[in-house]
This record gives sequence, C-alpha cells and structure tokens, in this order.
Amino acid sequence: MKLVGTLRNAMTRLVLTVGTVVFALALTACASQETAGKQGGEQSGKVQAAATIGMITDIVKHVGGEHVEVTGIMKAGVDPHLYKASEGDIGKFDKADIIFYNGLHLEGKMGEILEKMAKNKPTVAVSQHIPASKLRAGDPEQGTEHDPHIWFNVQHWMTAAETVRDELTKFDSAHAEAYKKNAEAYLKELKELDAYAREQIATIPEGQRVLVTAHDAFGYFGDAYSIKVMGLQGISTASEAGSKDVTELRDYLVANKIKAVFIESSVPRKSIDAVIQGAKEKGHTIAVGGELFSDAMGDDGTKAGTYVGMVRHNVDTIVQALK
Repeated sequence: MKLVGTLRNAMTRLVLTVGTVVFALALTACASQETAGKQGGEQSGKVQAAATIGMITDIVKHVGGEHVEVTGIMKAGVDPHLYKASEGDIGKFDKADIIFYNGLHLEGKMGEILEKMAKNKPTVAVSQHIPASKLRAGDPEQGTEHDPHIWFNVQHWMTAAETVRDELTKFDSAHAEAYKKNAEAYLKELKELDAYAREQIATIPEGQRVLVTAHDAFGYFGDAYSIKVMGLQGISTASEAGSKDVTELRDYLVANKIKAVFIESSVPRKSIDAVIQGAKEKGHTIAVGGELFSDAMGDDGTKAGTYVGMVRHNVDTIVQALK
C-alpha cells in the first residue's frame, strides 16, 4: 500500500510539472507573437497605421506612400453603421502606431474601442477639422448630431486628407516632406474629381435630378452637386424603413414620374424592391438605375476599390440612368 501511495504521489508531481511546462510554453508563444507584431513596424521601418473604412484607408495609402503600411478594418460591402469589431480587429488596432477613423458616430459600435485606443496612441477622427457649420444634421433618434457621410462632398474629403497629412507629419516628422508631397498630388486629384462630379451632374435635366437610394447617405453629395436626394431609410441603416416610408416614397415617385432608383452595395435591396413593386401596381414602371457605393468601396483591385474610382463610378451611373 505504501508503494502504491508513493507511485501516486510521483505521478501527481509529474502531471503538475508537465502542465506547468505546457502553460509556460503557451505564454511564451503568445508573448513572441505579440512582440513580433509590435516589432513588425520597426523591422520594416514603416509607420503601422490602421483605418476603419475603405475610404480612409485609401487616403492613408496615398498620403503615407512608401513610409506607411496601412491595415483597413472594414472591407468591400461592409456596413459601418452595424459593424462590430472582432478580436482580430482589436489586435490590428493594438499593433498599429496610429489609428484613423471617420468620427461623427459612423463607427458607432466601435466607439468604446476607439476611446480605449486613444489613451495609448494617436487615434484620429478625419472629420475633426470640417467646420460644424458645413456638416449636415444627423438623426437624433440614432444619437447622431451630424450626418457622418462626409466623403460624398469631395471638398470635405480634401479636408480629411489634409488631416491625415498633418497627423502623419506630427507622428513621423522625419518624413514630413514626403507626406506633404504625396498629399499635394492627392489633393490635386481630388480637386479634379470635384470638378468632374459638378460638371457631369449638371448635364442631367434639372427636373430629372432626383437621386433615390436605400438609405440617406447621399445628402452631402446632393448639396455639393445640386441634385435632390431621397433615402428610404434614415442616415443610419440601424433605422429600418417602415410601410409608411415605402408608401410615401412610392407615391412621390409615381406623382413625379421618376423612372429610376438606385441600390447600394452595402445595403440590402429588399425595401427598394418593395417601392418598385408598389409603383408597378399603380401603373408606373421604375427601373433600377444601377448599384452605387455608399458606405463601402468596391473590391480591392477594381476601379471602385479606390475613393476616386468609387466616386466616378457613382457619378457615371447616376448620370447614365437619369439623363
């Protein structure tokens, strides 16, 4: 019996020792991965940046150039109003030296994470230098003071690009001249884009300049380029369209003989289809004028996978359908 007890004690000590070793190895592996992630920027010599939406990722790529490596959190077709950060996203924020986000409550469900990150590293809202007087009203029911879709006025996006330039310069002054030069080239491209949008929308007969979409994301676009905008849902897709909204929009389209509406790449088209069907039952045919990119750009590697390409696609699609 004494021998059995001794063997049991020995086995217990062996199990505990093995368990301790395994646990220690696991901790070492995790620490090594974390260190590797943090040292990645140091080894490459590049600033590690993270950006929430594709349009901001595009700015950082253009302005940062060869000195910045940017990781985009939200991909093509993702709705930022409803997006919840995953553990992987939080890891990307952790590894970044600097974070850029839209602000104005666009990334509402990421708010707490961004606030936490701001305590340890530069966390920049690209909308921060756009004067409040130039911002559209938000949706009080959704807790938004201002409309966050600022990228649809290209001049506002130029201000956002200047903010990225200034913040990168502040963080990495050694490459200030490069950031300034890159920003100048990008701002010139955006200025040409702004003029293109203005000229093209002006070719649509004024009575037909009505842009109807799934949600009210194009308000800044309408103000900047003189086109009436109507969205079935509110500013945020978190608010759902009711039967009254569908009926009112249907009746407006029928009464004004509007012939085209548009779907969005990041918003389900179910409600828009209900409007089209309702108008058909009243003897009025409405076509889908095309798919627009609203809260997300197109796939990487496509023309609409860049901010300039996205805006040009939207303008060309709208003009072709409404002319």
